[in-house]
Amino acid sequence: MESQSQRDRRADALGDLRVLPDEILCSILERLTPRDAARVSCVSSVMYILCNEDPLWMSLCLKGASGFLQYKGSWKKTALHNENLLDKYKEYSQGPLHFDGFNSLFLYRRLYRCHTTLDAFYADTGNVKRIKDIPLKDFYNEYDAKKPVMLTGLADTWPARHKWTTDQLLLNYGDVAFKISQRSSRKISMKLKDYVSYMKVQHDEDPLYIFDEKFGEAVPSLLKDYCVPHLFQEDFFDILDTEKRPSYRWLIIGPERSGASWHVDPALTSAWNTLLCGRKRWALYPPGKVPLGVTVHVNEEDGDVNVETPSSLQWWLDFYPLLADEDKPIECTQLPGETIYVPSGWWHCVLNLETTIAVTQNFVNSNNFEYVCLDMAPGYCHKGVCRVGLLALDEVSYENVRQNVSCNETDSSYSALSRKEKRAKTQKDVDDLYYKRAMDGVSRNYNLWKDGFSYDIKFLSMFLDRDRDHYSSLWSSGNSMGQRELREWLSKLWIQKPKLRELIWKGACIALNADKWLECLSKICAFHNLPLPTDDERLPVGTGSNPVYLVGNSVVKIFVEGGLEASLYGFGTELEFHSLLHEANSPLSKHIPEVLASGIIYLENGSYTNLSWDGKGVPDVIVKNNLIREKCSVDGFSFGVWGKKQLEYRNAGMPVDGSVSLAGNSSIWPYMIIKRCEGNMFADLRDRLTWEDTTNLASFLGEQLRHLHLLSYPRLNISSFSDIEHELGLGEANGCIATVHCKSNATAEWRLFTRTLTKMRKDVSSRLTKWGDPIPSKLIEKIDEYIPPDFAELLNITENFGNGACKPCSWIHTDIMDDNIYMKPSLVCSTTSGNTEDTTMVDNGLLSNDEVKSWCPSNILDFSDLSIGDPLVDLIPIYLDVFRGDSYLLKKFLESYKLPFASNISRYESTEGDQKFGRLSYVAMCYCILHDDNVLGALFSIWEELRSAKSWEEVELTVWGELNNYKGFP
Repeated sequence: MESQSQRDRRADALGDLRVLPDEILCSILERLTPRDAARVSCVSSVMYILCNEDPLWMSLCLKGASGFLQYKGSWKKTALHNENLLDKYKEYSQGPLHFDGFNSLFLYRRLYRCHTTLDAFYADTGNVKRIKDIPLKDFYNEYDAKKPVMLTGLADTWPARHKWTTDQLLLNYGDVAFKISQRSSRKISMKLKDYVSYMKVQHDEDPLYIFDEKFGEAVPSLLKDYCVPHLFQEDFFDILDTEKRPSYRWLIIGPERSGASWHVDPALTSAWNTLLCGRKRWALYPPGKVPLGVTVHVNEEDGDVNVETPSSLQWWLDFYPLLADEDKPIECTQLPGETIYVPSGWWHCVLNLETTIAVTQNFVNSNNFEYVCLDMAPGYCHKGVCRVGLLALDEVSYENVRQNVSCNETDSSYSALSRKEKRAKTQKDVDDLYYKRAMDGVSRNYNLWKDGFSYDIKFLSMFLDRDRDHYSSLWSSGNSMGQRELREWLSKLWIQKPKLRELIWKGACIALNADKWLECLSKICAFHNLPLPTDDERLPVGTGSNPVYLVGNSVVKIFVEGGLEASLYGFGTELEFHSLLHEANSPLSKHIPEVLASGIIYLENGSYTNLSWDGKGVPDVIVKNNLIREKCSVDGFSFGVWGKKQLEYRNAGMPVDGSVSLAGNSSIWPYMIIKRCEGNMFADLRDRLTWEDTTNLASFLGEQLRHLHLLSYPRLNISSFSDIEHELGLGEANGCIATVHCKSNATAEWRLFTRTLTKMRKDVSSRLTKWGDPIPSKLIEKIDEYIPPDFAELLNITENFGNGACKPCSWIHTDIMDDNIYMKPSLVCSTTSGNTEDTTMVDNGLLSNDEVKSWCPSNILDFSDLSIGDPLVDLIPIYLDVFRGDSYLLKKFLESYKLPFASNISRYESTEGDQKFGRLSYVAMCYCILHDDNVLGALFSIWEELRSAKSWEEVELTVWGELNNYKGFP
């Protein structure tokens, strides 16, 4: 009996899985669903033990949770509650089973971390200097962007010093929901009263903690309880509207053992953190010195930097004791009322020793501005170097800078390792030390880590990829703001902070290649006898995807988006459109700026050359680069809209790989000079417009889109269409054949359109998954059953095409957003003309924008994204971006539009009798799902309640239901 009780049951209970260590088995179990984990627990006694660990159920619960969370006393109960199981299956009353003959060092360590107390973690002798009442000048000179410091006395007068306690906050804000930080891409919130209940009973290794960047919007009164300390009031992000600036302030509440694992703050910003109650233990490393146990991966496609790190508690328990004294971090314990300053680029890790409440803000000032711009510059190498130092370099790059770096050469094997090998070796050493508690070899592997890195802007700029440009390179998903927001930010700084222009110019040259584009602009202006740009005009304006400059009364637009071939088609299509618009004498022409000149600028033998080009024919400099396909060339506009459509087809459904620009063609740019519009962009006026002005704008857009969609477009040459079909593979469209039988010209146009949609459909699930939150994952799983396999059926294209049983085909703008609409001041406003005198008074400074009582829509801009297809596509940017989902404005738009979006669609039924094909809302929703841009992200941000929608039909009818009431006639 004694031998039986001591028998190790692991081998028999796990079978072939016994070769896997417990850590790997638990990692595999975390990838199951809660129901599957419950099933696996019935397999054997050891699986029962592994599948009933609360850390496993915490992971399973958070992986599937979204929205509001209520903790039910254990994570297994919480997960089962979220599964909506019947009570008889929840086993709440059944006690756990116990088995002898099994032990696990991994489970024991995890159990220890879950229940350990941190009274002994107080570090009374830290090496972060404590200072009180430091003058601003001394702080800037000694600490700002240089080293951390603990500041006392800054919060002594704050109401939060006595109001921000757990009991007081619970009394005042118990029913308010705050965002929870946890290792998941999903956004989870808990009411404060539920979170406090959780804190009191939890025994988690890495407890949930409140980390809410929107607390000020949720509870504005909390903002009155503190103020930004005088040392940190310079913040360049202040110039942006609240909804456009990156997240920058957070309320932090967490229990013992919670905290922030090792990280560098986003965008290389600096931060201050003030503690109101409790104690926090901090550890910090200078930029480039990656802590032991942390692995950093740099995505070589978009520059995103991903960090793999143990929890804060695990690092202090398992890794900190392994460090030699010379390798230990800078550390301290923060006490209530103290404010710690963390400089740009510094690694830091925080562990709450008891329940804590704090407030923190990140900021950009004169001392870290260039680093923030550097972090958003195109490319990837510099991003890794800023965070992990020379460990981010491959062997060749390392050798190129080694002579300029002071490093210890005693370990020659270190420099011979590639980047991946260095990471693997470091992780292997960590794993060995994890079990052996020995430091042999670690110091040798970290010689370069300790001695060889300089966090200097000139040094870091060496690692920029000069071949990548801001406008034509893939944008990093980890950047704190988008490309449009970055350009708007720098432009506003340039205008509103003229005393700092020398610094702002340095940052703009790093992030935007502003010096290169200014040189191009100057050459263009000289060639066309325009005045050279003034100091105010040195930076591009607007938020579009091409450099656009205001020079006197003209606008210079340089086409670069998508690389040379794409920019040529954007340029050619816009010129072709203007030509047809002029020939047709369309009323729309009154509201489109006149084209004054156009041409190409290219870099050859180190100098720029200009030549005029109206879009017709093919200049020799283009011919030499073999960009014209013989079968796609046509008379007139060689890079017109049908060539662009074929390019769209070739690119549809293709993964973006970072090599956007064509090799060898990055020094040729078409450009266009147009007449400058009077007034202001709608984007700048939105919040100042009256409701009457906004409804007038909706009517104006409906009227002008009517003119656009009625404008004749160039016909596709049917005689050459069979050749195009063969070249582009239209015959099968990657295995999906559309049922289009008619041989008319219109059918050929629709075939190109529908085959493009078919290619886009192929990878739609993976694309939406990559975009992630706020697109609900449960809806992504239902994409294939919602989108039709045959887009001819969706668009009601039949053999009766010529008899009016098909949707109309037209020009589509595709990009009418708030930055492509201009409005001018008018005390008496109509949709066709404004008061010129009012505009002149604003331009002459006699009437400020704030004094204008009425604004009149005047111009629609930017026709380089023009395409030909379903006019319904044009509603997407207008409704979501301009109208922001206001169904009344959409209705006003439609009242002025007065054109049908389909003929006889109400009588149409699919071959399967599915009535959804008769709904305009269904067609519009399909276009949203297939869109190149993440319009679903905007959609689920406007209608947040739809994040819990059960079906795409529910989303469709909520968003686009108004379309189903539209008859399309006056």
